Amino acid sequence: MTDNMERVDRIMKHPLFQQCRSQIEEAEAERIYCRHNLEHSLDVARIAYILNLEEQGCLDKEVIYAMALVHDLGRSQEYRNGKNHHQAGAELAKVILSECGFTTEEIEMVCQAVLAHRNSENETEQTVNEYCKNLLYRADKLSRNCYDCMASKTCYWDDAIRNHQIIY
Repeated sequence: MTDNMERVDRIMKHPLFQQCRSQIEEAEAERIYCRHNLEHSLDVARIAYILNLEEQGCLDKEVIYAMALVHDLGRSQEYRNGKNHHQAGAELAKVILSECGFTTEEIEMVCQAVLAHRNSENETEQTVNEYCKNLLYRADKLSRNCYDCMASKTCYWDDAIRNHQIIY
């Protein structure tokens, strides 16, 4: 059995996506802290998908994977010209997702999640967009293996948000 993730495959093959990934990889070649590579994006996607299933969320699998794949693309511009990676990522996501067959509503939801993925509020009653933002935030943080990090002594992350155990 295979899931059809045609639009996600289009993202992976999109020239702008590939260009940004390459720029990030080059900029982070000597980085000792968490990297923002494809492995990280796929970890975020898989964790977000698991959370969505466990919480009986209403997000489509392709939207979850799209959101995770593009959430850190703005780092390519942050490293080159200092632009906020959340804002740059949302701008890049609009271009890529619109050319990969995502609807206007899906693109807006993903862009809002990318803009908010650094500081999301955990609210009790959430709209779909708020749930999407919160899901990306949580999956992004849960994807980090702080308990096994060689650079943890100099990491800027507050100890309260670090992962000290395997959760997903």
